[in-house]
Amino acid sequence: MSTQITFANTVLLGFIAGATISLGLLLGRMKAPAPRFRALLNAIAIGILIFLFVDVLHGAVEPLEDAIDTHNHGLALLRTVLLIGGLAVGILGLVGYDSWSKRRRAKLTEVSEENDWTPAARMSLLLAVGIGLHNFGEGLAIGSSAHSGAVSLTTVLVVGFALHNATEGFGIIAPLSGASERASWKFLGLMAIISGGPTTLGTIVGWSWTSETLSVAFYALAAGSIIYVVAQLFTVAQRQKAGNLLFYGIIIGISTGLLTELVVELANA
Repeated sequence: MSTQITFANTVLLGFIAGATISLGLLLGRMKAPAPRFRALLNAIAIGILIFLFVDVLHGAVEPLEDAIDTHNHGLALLRTVLLIGGLAVGILGLVGYDSWSKRRRAKLTEVSEENDWTPAARMSLLLAVGIGLHNFGEGLAIGSSAHSGAVSLTTVLVVGFALHNATEGFGIIAPLSGASERASWKFLGLMAIISGGPTTLGTIVGWSWTSETLSVAFYALAAGSIIYVVAQLFTVAQRQKAGNLLFYGIIIGISTGLLTELVVELANA
């Protein structure tokens, strides 16, 4: 017999799942590391994001496959359009935003030398936005499972997403590893809200209204934004002349994501 989790407790669980992203963000307070360690941090972030991209894309494709399996061709077509469109918007949206922010930063520089939004900070912001979209989808899963009374599944989801978010926080601050100044608490707090806050919001929406089709759109947007950010981080790695450290870091990052996923699967077994 299932017991429905109360709305207040569900929101609290969603908050906990999203708040752990702050643990990874705390590394942003680290003083500028040695160049090789900086390159390794960037490579690990790439690995984490590659794993996250595969995970997110699976979340977007699964409802599409379900529609095909049930011979609901109209729904399958709709979800296909949302998947492709979401990927395109996720990539091109960040391309447009980054171009706009660069132009705006150039204008601000002409007026005043004081400008906190460095290229590294902008990259962290783009990462936070992409991960926030992904976390909204995770929140939908938490909210819908809690509302249906699946207590054990909800618990596993919260623990799993909390673990994932801790590693994702590290990915967000990786571009700041070469900065001469530590990231401010204000900046880290803003990144936590942008990336972790959508988990709570998604939990509220998932409790009130569940839609697999909506989740396809959000996961596709997240996947597209991750592609853009990974491409940018590869450019950073090229400038850093990371060499073999790039591959070592990618392996570490993917392995970290995989291990957290295995913990979730074992807990759900």
